[in-house]
Amino acid sequence: MPTIIDKKSFVDEITRYRDMDLDNLINGFTPIDIERVLSKKNLSEIDYLALLSPAAEPHLEKTARSAKKITVQNFGNVVSLYTPLYLSDFCINQCLYCGFNVSNSLIRKKLTLDEVEREAQSIAETGLKHILILTGESRKHSPVSYIKDCVTILHKYFTSISIEIYPLDEDEYTELIAAGVDGVTIYQEVYNPEIYSRVHISGPKSNYNYRLETPDRASRAGIRTINIGALLGLDKFYSEAFFTGIHAAYLQKTYPEIEVSISIPRLQPHLGDFTEIYSIDDKKLVQYMLAIRLFLPRVGIALSTRESAVLRDNLINLGVTKISAGSTTVVGGHTSEEKRTAQFEISDNRSVTQMKKLLLKKGYQPVLKDWQTVCEI
Repeated sequence: MPTIIDKKSFVDEITRYRDMDLDNLINGFTPIDIERVLSKKNLSEIDYLALLSPAAEPHLEKTARSAKKITVQNFGNVVSLYTPLYLSDFCINQCLYCGFNVSNSLIRKKLTLDEVEREAQSIAETGLKHILILTGESRKHSPVSYIKDCVTILHKYFTSISIEIYPLDEDEYTELIAAGVDGVTIYQEVYNPEIYSRVHISGPKSNYNYRLETPDRASRAGIRTINIGALLGLDKFYSEAFFTGIHAAYLQKTYPEIEVSISIPRLQPHLGDFTEIYSIDDKKLVQYMLAIRLFLPRVGIALSTRESAVLRDNLINLGVTKISAGSTTVVGGHTSEEKRTAQFEISDNRSVTQMKKLLLKKGYQPVLKDWQTVCEI
C-alpha cells in the first residue's frame, strides 16, 4: 500500500494545526468571545473552536436558533433518507473498537450476487433511491471487482450509490465511479495520530496518512459527494470535532464542485471489550452539530441510527440534512432472518415509512431520491 504522498492532500494541511495547544485554547475562551463569534457571519477556525468550548455551553439555545435559520437558508425544509447495505464482514484489520475486528470470533459472511439483488429488491420496496454499501476491509474477500459487480446490480434499483469500504487508489475510484458510484463515506475514526496507532493494531487501516488522504483521491477521481467523520469517543470531543471541521472546510475549498457532508457518530456497544472511551454526552453532541453548522453553512450533516429515536427526533430541527432509516449493521440483514453478528448495535429501529411520517409531521419534506447518476453500465 502506498505510503508516500506525492500530491497535495489534507496530510499537508493538517500539519499546520499540529502545534496548536487545543487544551489551553479551549479553556481560554470567555462569554464575550462567544457573543462576538455569534455576531459574525463568516467564522474562522478559531471561532469554530470557540463554539466547541465550555464557554459556549450557556449559549446553546441562541446557537441553535442561528443554526436552524442557516440550515433552512441553505437546504430548505428537506431531509434526505438513506439506508446501509452490508455486503461482507470479512476484515483483516485489528481495530479495537469494531465488531468486525479480525481477532473477534464470529462466523463471517459475504453476500452472493443473488443475495445482493434480494437485499436491493427489499430495500427498493420502501421507496428509497439512495443506498450506502459497506464491507469489512478485505481485498481478498471483497475486491474492487466484486464491489463493481454489486454496484451493477444495485444500479437497477437505486439512483444514488455511496460506498463505505476500505480506502482505494485514485484509479480504483475512477473505475467505480464509471460503474455508477457517486458517493464515498470514509471516517478517519480518530485524527489524533497517537491514539490512531494505539487502536489500529494491525492491518492496512493502520496506515494513518493513506486513510487521511482518501477523500482527496476520491475527489480527484471525480466523485460527487464525500462524507467524513470521526468516531466520537476515541479522543476528547472538541479535538476530534475541530479536526473534522477543518478537514471538511479544506475539502470544500479544494474541491468546490463536490458536496461535502459530516457524520457525527458516537461509539456504540459491539463485539469486543474495548473500554478506552471518552464520554460524549448528548449536550456535547448537540454543541458539536451546532458549531459545525455555523462554521460550515453548506456542509451536509448526517445522523445515523447509532443515536436513539428520541435524540434523533430532537436533532432534526437543528441542522440535520441526511438521516438513515430502516437500518441494519448485519450482512444480509434486510432479508435474512439468520442470527449474525452486527458491526455495532443500532439504537433506532424505525422503518423508512415511520421516518417519513415523522419528518412530515415536523414540517420537513423527506427526500428518497435527490440524484440521478447517468452512466453506461
